[in-house]
Amino acid sequence: MMFDRLESVAEKFRNLESDLSNPDLLANQKEYQKVVKEHSEIAPIVEAYQRYKDIKQQILESQELLEQEEDPEMRELIRDEILQLKKDQEDTESALRMMLSPKDPNDDKNVILEIRAGTGGEEAALFVADLFRMYSRYAELRGWKVDIMDTHPTGIGGLKEITAAINGKGAFSRLKYERGVHRVQRVPATESQGRIHTSAVTVAVLPEAEEVDVFIDPNDIRVDVFRSSGPGGQSVNTTDSAIRITHLPTGLVVTCQDEKSQHKNKAKALKVLRARLLDQRQSEQDAQIAQERKSQVGTGDRSERIRTYNFPQNRVTDHRINLTLYKLESILGGAIDEVIDPLITSFQAEALKSEE
Repeated sequence: MMFDRLESVAEKFRNLESDLSNPDLLANQKEYQKVVKEHSEIAPIVEAYQRYKDIKQQILESQELLEQEEDPEMRELIRDEILQLKKDQEDTESALRMMLSPKDPNDDKNVILEIRAGTGGEEAALFVADLFRMYSRYAELRGWKVDIMDTHPTGIGGLKEITAAINGKGAFSRLKYERGVHRVQRVPATESQGRIHTSAVTVAVLPEAEEVDVFIDPNDIRVDVFRSSGPGGQSVNTTDSAIRITHLPTGLVVTCQDEKSQHKNKAKALKVLRARLLDQRQSEQDAQIAQERKSQVGTGDRSERIRTYNFPQNRVTDHRINLTLYKLESILGGAIDEVIDPLITSFQAEALKSEE
């Protein structure tokens, strides 16, 4: 029961406040910081719960006043006040449910974003570039930093695949809902008949793993150095600075060639490898064995999709929550909170329901 849990949280909060005034705890800075962190994390829940109880008390008092009041105008005012209080009570209860929903331990982590062309050839590759621009703009709006780690351009503005790190507060907590197959329906520039084509792109969003999260034994990897390839011109390296790392126990392969420095490319490749290994381990723990991260991205077939972008209708549909918005240009411009916010609300409600 939600209110039993809230009472437990409130009691824990009181105990933590008592601990913070204990001089013995101040002597142990590590433990003190731990208590401070826990205290600050549950403070908003306790404040919201107190607000809920205050509103409930106000409703009772207003109802008693309504029974005693005889003046018709005053009775109408009191009824309006009760209606507003009940709405505030519902809103506060809804907020409390969200606060109590299980927290993903990876929510505060940075992100390794991987976007790959699936079914659809060159048109799919062009949409990889479109999606990467969308996420880059979204990151910019949120003040996050985007660092490209590996790209495979097609030559006419498309990308077969791209890997990037997105660093910023709450990056994984929001971008994790982008994992899966994104389907695009539009008339390709090369289509003379004006026929709509359907293509698919896969998106993987991995929480960045720290060295303490995933230890990589140097004996378990093979590092190959090669010359970077590119679209031509000055961007092609003239030295062997590109890196390919093969993780021998799992067969995972990571390449990185966007830096001119071999050392930087290796550091970036190891970062991606750690993220993939962490994702693989967590998938296994969840009993969703996901070789090559299929749990996130499927096969890239058109029939598997979490979202459809329909250009002729200016429509974006998220199939997981049956959400349709006629704002395709705005969303591709980075305004994806309009999709992410309803997804968060829906998934948190489901998570809370499964706990009860």
